[in-house]
Amino acid sequence: MAIHSKMKAGVAAVLLLVGLSACSNMSTRDRNTAIGAGVGGVAGSVLTDGSAIGTIGGAVVGGVIGNQTSK
Repeated sequence: MAIHSKMKAGVAAVLLLVGLSACSNMSTRDRNTAIGAGVGGVAGSVLTDGSAIGTIGGAVVGGVIGNQTSK
């Protein structure tokens, strides 16, 4: 895996954490959905070597999983 791809994943993870810190009034389900989408997007990006389709697909799948774990 290229350094550039790892760097993008790291930056995305940091941005996700900073963004979520501002969302303290979110419900547990909303927070889990956002976390799942972020983690899924980073994982999809890493696994597909930075492909936009992989990132979006990973975010969608992660968001759905995060949403459903809160039921």
